[in-house]
Amino acid sequence: MSHSPPKRRASDRSFDLSVIIPVYNEEPNVRPLHARLHAVLDDIGRSYEIIFVDDGSKDGTFAALEELCAAHSTTRAVRLRMNRGQTAGLAAGFDHCQGEVIISMDGDLQHVPEEIPMFLAKMDEGFDVVTGWRHERRDNYWSRRLPSKIANWIMRKMSGVEIHDFGTTFRAYRKRVLSDVHLYGELHRFVPALLSGVGATIAEVRIANPDRGAGASNYGISRAFRVVLDILMVKYLISYSQRPLHLFGGLGMLFVFVGVVLGFYVLVMKILGNPQPLLTVTVLTWMVGLNMLTIGVLSEMILRSYYEGQDKKIYAVDSVIGGDVGPSSERGSNLIDRAVAGAPN
Repeated sequence: MSHSPPKRRASDRSFDLSVIIPVYNEEPNVRPLHARLHAVLDDIGRSYEIIFVDDGSKDGTFAALEELCAAHSTTRAVRLRMNRGQTAGLAAGFDHCQGEVIISMDGDLQHVPEEIPMFLAKMDEGFDVVTGWRHERRDNYWSRRLPSKIANWIMRKMSGVEIHDFGTTFRAYRKRVLSDVHLYGELHRFVPALLSGVGATIAEVRIANPDRGAGASNYGISRAFRVVLDILMVKYLISYSQRPLHLFGGLGMLFVFVGVVLGFYVLVMKILGNPQPLLTVTVLTWMVGLNMLTIGVLSEMILRSYYEGQDKKIYAVDSVIGGDVGPSSERGSNLIDRAVAGAPN
């Protein structure tokens, strides 16, 4: 039986659900996706909003979104001035949504709207984050699945978060753990790992992985190399961003210790009349160690300035249409700040 979503006053800024969909050149897909979303969300019977973030599309995507917003008061569209990638699209959606539960998904119909109730059922069990797991992927093995398996394994080991699929954006979050999010780079895929640092409870549900509705994928194998670098960044953010001296200072002390050992060895060999050509290596090792210690101290000083720093966005909004388009509530400290605040000492 279908239920209409509860009505809300224009001044009431709260919804039960916000569904965020970043799109880029997805004109053929936004209308069927929107229709399926409405059918599912109306049947759930909770108040909701649908927010499309047009990430600088070059086709008729935004024109299609304008039509949808004009016809449906529950639908909004945020148009970015230029293409900045999926992380920026999600960040814009998070900053403009007003739901107590936030659901993110792709706009290419490879995420099934009919699976949203499965996410909500898991959230009702008390979890803070529910992430999808594409357990039977249909992508090309060599260009997509194999690199994904390797990246997911590395991320599990480095973050300590035991989920199978860090790459999917089909997730549900409680607003209370995602209310101060500032994303950059391509860190959107690692949000569960970062949130684990503040004690968020995370669950996983199996989702389907159908072929995209229409159009071509905007991602290729080159993304795998950027993911590896992002994994290193996330490891640093989780473990050392509040105490960089522990990382750089530890490496510096290691090099200094090696330099001391080499220096002692060179001195002993000289006394014994058997000089060794290691003096240059010894000096170089000492210099590297001292530089590492200096970098650690400077990083600590920069960190202090960063925590008192500025609140800057990684995107520029061109326009917002549909629904209640008033500015969302002010954001405080960013997600990274919150994640590292809970990092172990």
